[in-house]
Amino acid sequence: MKRVIVIGGGLGGLSCAIRLATAGFQVRLIERQRALGGKLQRVEAGPYSFDRGPSTITMTSMFERVFTSAGRRIEDYVSFYKLPVYTRNRFADGHQVDLTRDPAATADQIARYSAKDASRYETFLAEAERLYSISRSRFLNRLLADPLDLADPRLLAGLLSVRPFTTLDRLLARYFEHPNTRMMLGRYATYIGSSPYRTPAVFAMLAHVEAGEGIVGIRGGTYELVRAFGRLAEELGVSIHLGEEVVKIRTSSGKVSGVSTACGDYAADVVVAGGDLLTMTRALLDEEERPSLPDRKIAGYEPSHSGLVLMLGVKRKYEQLSHHTVFFPERYEEEFIDLFERKVPPRDPALYICWNGADGELTAPDSCSALFVLVNAPYLCESAWDWQEKREAYVEQVTEKLERVGLCGIRADMEVRLVYTPEQLREDTGAYRGAIYGISSNSFRQAFFRPGNRSRDIDGLWFVGGTTHPGGGTPVVTACGQLVAERLIREYRG
Repeated sequence: MKRVIVIGGGLGGLSCAIRLATAGFQVRLIERQRALGGKLQRVEAGPYSFDRGPSTITMTSMFERVFTSAGRRIEDYVSFYKLPVYTRNRFADGHQVDLTRDPAATADQIARYSAKDASRYETFLAEAERLYSISRSRFLNRLLADPLDLADPRLLAGLLSVRPFTTLDRLLARYFEHPNTRMMLGRYATYIGSSPYRTPAVFAMLAHVEAGEGIVGIRGGTYELVRAFGRLAEELGVSIHLGEEVVKIRTSSGKVSGVSTACGDYAADVVVAGGDLLTMTRALLDEEERPSLPDRKIAGYEPSHSGLVLMLGVKRKYEQLSHHTVFFPERYEEEFIDLFERKVPPRDPALYICWNGADGELTAPDSCSALFVLVNAPYLCESAWDWQEKREAYVEQVTEKLERVGLCGIRADMEVRLVYTPEQLREDTGAYRGAIYGISSNSFRQAFFRPGNRSRDIDGLWFVGGTTHPGGGTPVVTACGQLVAERLIREYRG
């Protein structure tokens, strides 16, 4: 029986551990935090509860696969429900567009400010569906672990068909002329921590993922998905160590031999690093052990953007909010200049608010709200921005904007205010430079040729996470865990 150690208890690591345990591998999962979930954590503050981390749940088939591969039904572990409004988009000029499964209804709302954009919306969705279909068959459901994977002619054909050298914003400009529409659909670049003005057009596929396949809620909150994965892993015999940090990946003659923690050494035939590849490689391996990924090459990758999170317990409800609501600034492009060029928080940021109380979820006392507020922030670059020095002033700036966009009285009625910065994200999860999604997809190379899932230097070392292929985002990272596990099963069990 092959011994596998999975480092990191996020959904990617859990997904991989579950699949391997199902196939009879002896699996030990080691997580540095005191709870499973990686970036997705449950935070309790008196009578208020918050899910800190991913909140927009799409592509549920990726999660279902984890359970079906183990011979289980996901419905027995976690309950999804349909959202009547996927995302409410509110613009600086006062217009609002609610995205739902009905494209005609969405187009009718777009027509209130641009009849021309409305007439082209369904044609654009057809293009988004085409891009998604190609991406799912050629990129998302396969590994790029070996040179032969990259040499597959089907991969090249798929790459050439998804507009690899056209940016997302330029693609949108072919269909739409109004800035509201282009902001609303360009925001999908932020789902992978990138800029719509630099990331390839293929990520327009996320418009189909959201408007076509839909967004769901989770009964009890998003963290219930982590609980479901953890319960299944334990049922399958995965040994889970919480609050224990791996400090070294041990090797012998170019092969993995195990890991070391403060609690001791653990032997393994395979190690799957389920956190940030760049952080783990540099922290857990000596540079001479990884000639293909030296420090200078690690430094050459551009991280994704990060985020500033406010978790607010407020003694009132804001009926203008949906489960997911976005307030856009007047000039969206300036946000990404701030994030990726000036490397400072946006001066006039877009505001994302998650309020599952809109669906009747009990996360706050009666007549109160537990609001998760996310503002995009730059990855950590200490010379540009000091969060310790400037945090409170920027939080106050964000709070003032919440009041301006219509959440009146939020400051006066606030009972709980928890702040979570990129520095805290890096400290808790090992996220490289505090980036939420690993590396950005702001270039052709980083979008399509991310670091591979198999170490080029150390036999038996594999990677799962947003920095490696096929990329960031909760469902994609979950799928990555399954793909790595299935490759290991084929290689070790023939």
